[in-house]
Amino acid sequence: MKAFSYERASSPARAAALSARPGARIIAGGTNLLDLMKLQIETPTHLVDIGRLPLDRIEDTPEGGLRIGALVRNSDLAADPRVRRRYGVLSRALLAGASAQLRNKATTGGNLLQRTRCYYFYDITKPCNKRMPGSGCAALEGFNRIHAVLGASDQCIATHPSDMAVAMRALDAGVETVDAEGRTRVIPIAAFHLLPGKTPQIETALTAGEIVTAVTLPPPPPGVQIYRKVRDRASYAFALVSVAAVVETVDGRVRSARLAFGGLAHKPWRVPLAEATLTGAPANADTFDAVATAVLGGARGHGGNDFKIPLARRTLRAVLEDATRT
Repeated sequence: MKAFSYERASSPARAAALSARPGARIIAGGTNLLDLMKLQIETPTHLVDIGRLPLDRIEDTPEGGLRIGALVRNSDLAADPRVRRRYGVLSRALLAGASAQLRNKATTGGNLLQRTRCYYFYDITKPCNKRMPGSGCAALEGFNRIHAVLGASDQCIATHPSDMAVAMRALDAGVETVDAEGRTRVIPIAAFHLLPGKTPQIETALTAGEIVTAVTLPPPPPGVQIYRKVRDRASYAFALVSVAAVVETVDGRVRSARLAFGGLAHKPWRVPLAEATLTGAPANADTFDAVATAVLGGARGHGGNDFKIPLARRTLRAVLEDATRT
């Protein structure tokens, strides 16, 4: 490990200002950053610790939603009675992620900002445009079983690893931030994570010197909430395909639907056309097949991950059957 200096931030704005310095990185739970430092993928010269800032509360909002501080631990968020009762899809997604020990350390903000688990990103002897822009993408012709089939580019086919973010995408969360001047803004989670395009090293809409302070959830949507994760083993494994669904049915027809997907793209994936296809339609196999076709339009495998396309179709159908069962 390379030498670095360390400082505790006295306020969110101060942390944002410090994070803008060349070589500085924010640390909270450290469940991702410390691994990256050990492998010398990240080599910060200065760590800014925000762990003692008052950003660890879950609060009701006047609108009937929740405001979740960036330092709320994943285990605390999953266990909160309000989350379990009103946002079951989020609680289930959190419990599907990592291990109990990691959930006890991992934070809400850090979970949103965690970096891909692409094998080649983690191997500094291999080319990776995300780690070293312009070096190439070894996954394109390499072992790409866990990689993206939607929203990828010739520069990068990595996926975003978060379970929590997929559920929050289905719930239309907002990401609150602050910058070095104390200015705040709310970024819709749909716009927070970026697709790789020609700049896969730019992963979020955060600007230099801007940090996440909270995530806000609007009032819970009506309907059945389901999170299903398909993975190689029952625990401590990232999603091959995951589906976060909130579906309301009346008299055998779908009144409203929200569908978000993990394991398929560089960001939590949501397709308005698929939700429009489902809304107002009868809850039957033909409708579910049409929805899957809308979700997977343009999907492209790269050899090792071709199986993800039919797997996503089958997983979505199973989720929709469960969500619309009377």
